Amino acid sequence: MPGVPLPRGVGPWGAWPGAALLTALWILWLLRWAPGGVPAPQRTLTILIWHWPFASRPPELPRNTCASYGVPHCCLSTNRSLLPSADAVVFHHRELQTRRARLPLLSGPRGQPWVWASMESPSHTHGLGHLRGIFNWVLSYRRDSDIFVPYGRLEPRQGPAPPLPAKNGVAAWVVSNFQARQQRVQLYRQLAPHLPVDVFGRASRRPLCTTCLLPTVARYLFYLAFENSQHPDYITEKFWHNALAAGAVPVVLGPPRATYEAFAPADAFVHVEDFASARELAAFLLGMNGSQYRRYFAWRDQLRVRLFDDWRERFCAVCTHYPHLPRDQVYQDLQGWFQGWLQA
Repeated sequence: MPGVPLPRGVGPWGAWPGAALLTALWILWLLRWAPGGVPAPQRTLTILIWHWPFASRPPELPRNTCASYGVPHCCLSTNRSLLPSADAVVFHHRELQTRRARLPLLSGPRGQPWVWASMESPSHTHGLGHLRGIFNWVLSYRRDSDIFVPYGRLEPRQGPAPPLPAKNGVAAWVVSNFQARQQRVQLYRQLAPHLPVDVFGRASRRPLCTTCLLPTVARYLFYLAFENSQHPDYITEKFWHNALAAGAVPVVLGPPRATYEAFAPADAFVHVEDFASARELAAFLLGMNGSQYRRYFAWRDQLRVRLFDDWRERFCAVCTHYPHLPRDQVYQDLQGWFQGWLQA
């Protein structure tokens, strides 16, 4: 190679067995560096979002969007003309389900991963049967997803925790979709005779504005973080945002306790399955004294809530996982993977 001297005693084809391989590796190592000893620029990945979730128009996506979330060398775009050149293409399922968006008639270049994305529960996800053999990767809240994106997590706190808000109510619940067949509605009706619960949201004709929810819930001791359906790893903003971030103790109905404990300390929430009846649960909540109640917030001394509620940040995670995921993987039965236990 002109301008790059070989090590002493090593000719073009090597002076000892394996020398050619060693020389090639050494030259490749040199090529990692640009002139002046500066690392060569890392290639920027382009992630094409086929249809932005729940929106007729996508948000502004400047080139530094992902960098602002701590993911450099990653560019999000909704420009479908980039299909032939994008490093990966993401399809949000709700738009495929409602037919607001359709899969492209032509596939991208060989080796281009297609990503199926959804943060909905299996009970509210339909139309997976005709998506066999199409997608390479999955982005979802499930821990066994290729691109795992939870609704939230606890991370180390920098600085002291803010004081808990003053409380003047017992329990709050914000709900819009109120259907008698739902387990959460049945549990609420069993609980209400024994526990004062203030219900907000469209279902009770007491809607809360976006900026009103946290200060409203913060006035209550407990928040009913009841998921609309119970599925593996399905722990949504009801737990992370509506309860923990607001400063109320979450009373949870969802996956088993062990799943919650994979995300939060065991004494950061009350799980309904720990009680034989709704009456017993209500008695436990009402019988709690001040020191017992404050114990549920011990985690706040060291940890803080980090929410992942922005689809831009969720899609930037594709770049984070991109180098580590198999290109030849294909979900031949996406429905079986996502909803298999429903059919068991």
